[in-house]
Amino acid sequence: MTSTSSLPWVDPGAFEVAPGVYRVPLPLPNDGLRAVNVYVLVTDDGLTCIDAGWAIPESKQLFVAAVASLGHGLEDVRRFLVTHVHRDHYTQAVDIRRDVGSWVGLGLGEKPTLDRLQDLSRSPLDGQVAHLRSCGAHELADTVAKWLQGHVVELDVWQSPDDWLVAGPIALPGRTLHAVETPGHTAGHLVFHDLEGGLLFAGDHVLPTITPSIGFEPVLTANPLGAFLGSLALVRSRPDALLLPAHGPVAPSVHARVDELLDHHGRRLDEIAAAVAAGAASAFEVAGVLRWTRRQHRLADLDPFNAMLAVFETGTHLDLLAAQGRLTLAVVDGIRTYTGS
Repeated sequence: MTSTSSLPWVDPGAFEVAPGVYRVPLPLPNDGLRAVNVYVLVTDDGLTCIDAGWAIPESKQLFVAAVASLGHGLEDVRRFLVTHVHRDHYTQAVDIRRDVGSWVGLGLGEKPTLDRLQDLSRSPLDGQVAHLRSCGAHELADTVAKWLQGHVVELDVWQSPDDWLVAGPIALPGRTLHAVETPGHTAGHLVFHDLEGGLLFAGDHVLPTITPSIGFEPVLTANPLGAFLGSLALVRSRPDALLLPAHGPVAPSVHARVDELLDHHGRRLDEIAAAVAAGAASAFEVAGVLRWTRRQHRLADLDPFNAMLAVFETGTHLDLLAAQGRLTLAVVDGIRTYTGS
C-alpha cells in the first residue's frame, strides 16, 4: 500500500505484523498522536482485539473495513483485551459490545478511575484541575476549568467491562497471552506478552518514539513515575519481544526501547533536580524552566491541555526525587513545593 501520510504508520488498513496478527491504525480526533493501533488476532473462534480505539464514527467505519479485509464481520469480534482505560483505547470496545455483544476485559487497577468516570456528581477533569492548583498552576487551572464548562459525564462510553483482568495467562484458541501489570501511565495499565510468538502488545507503556504521559489521572496515585519505572524494569526482565505499541510503528526490540526510556527519565530527573537547586520550587515553576517535545518548546508555547500534561509530568518527577531523598517536599498554602535535601 502506498503511504498517503508523512507518518506512514497512521495509514488505514490491516497490516500483518506476525502470523495471524494484524495492526489496524484508527484515527484520533484533535490529537497530536494522530492514530491508535488496534491489534486484531485471528483465532479459531473469531477475532480477539488488543485495544479498541476511540468511539467516533470514522474510527468505527475504518475498523469495520479492516475486519472485512480479513474476511470477517463485526460479529466475529469475540473479545477486547484493553490495555488501559483511556478514551482512545477503551470506548470503542464499549460501543462495539453494544452492537454485537463482544466481551470486554480491563485491568483491575483501572476500577477506581472508571468508578470516578461514572460518577454523575463530578465535573470532567475536576480532579486534574485541583491537582494543577496544588502544582502552583492556578492560571492554567482556571483556563482548563473554563474550557470544560458545560461538559457532562458520558455514562454511555464509560460503562464497566465484562471482567476485571489481573496478572497471569489468558488462554485464547490457539494462543496464550500473559497479562503483565504495568502501572505508571495509568494505575491499572496492562501489557499482553505472547511468549511463544515473541510479541509484546505494549499499549502506552512502551512507545517507540515518545514517552507516555505520567500523572494525568482523575484518581491520583502515589509516586506514579516510580511505578512506571518499576514497570519498565519488570518488562525488561522478561524475554525480549517485537514491540507492538499503541502509537507509532512496530519496533524490533522491547528491551532496546525500555533502555532508552530509562535513560531518558534518568536524565530528566537530574535536569529537574538542577532546576530546583537553581530556585524553582513548584511543578509549575520547574516545568517553565524545562523544554518540551522534540521541538524544544517552552511551557508557554504549549496549548492548555499539553501544558497541563507537562506540569503533571514534572510533578511526578519531583515526587520521585522526594521519595528518593534527593529533594524535600512541603505543602505551602496548598502548593506542593520542593527544596534540595
